[in-house]
Amino acid sequence: MRSVSEIAAPSSDWILATSIGLNTNILEVNLINLILVIGILFYYGKGVLINLLDNRRRTILNTIQDAEERNEEATKKLQRARIRLQQAKVKADDIRINGLTQMDREQRDLVDAADKDLKGLEDSKNYAIRFEKQRAIEQVRRQVSRLASERALETLNNRLDNQLHLRMIDYNIGLFRAIKRKID
Repeated sequence: MRSVSEIAAPSSDWILATSIGLNTNILEVNLINLILVIGILFYYGKGVLINLLDNRRRTILNTIQDAEERNEEATKKLQRARIRLQQAKVKADDIRINGLTQMDREQRDLVDAADKDLKGLEDSKNYAIRFEKQRAIEQVRRQVSRLASERALETLNNRLDNQLHLRMIDYNIGLFRAIKRKID
């Protein structure tokens, strides 16, 4: 095996290198060219590569930091949304309870109003019945009274003669005198 110095500069080829000529050993030339290219790339490209890696590292760190900030912000928004949801649930429960209470109160008021109206209608009906009953009784009384008066008048006209008429007058005059004596 050959040493690095032999590979880098073989002694037999130095003679050729002094005179302008070509190295015909392809393996040696390619190896030398590769070492030179890698060395030049390492020497000059090291800064560019480090800059690229630093830029990439900063970009990744910025992306991670932005993601963490967005995560924090999203977490805070989620907490606020949960608090608002809880408040909305409490408010919905309050509204539902108030609605049920209002519904029960209105139902009771409606039943009370219906009972009151029913009682008023019952009273009105009873008053109307009593009024009609009184009117019917009064009408029957008038008719009975009229019929009795007509019958009595007819009976009197049939039975009344002058003598009976004079006796009635005397009897009534006697009653008036008795009343007058009691008053005096």
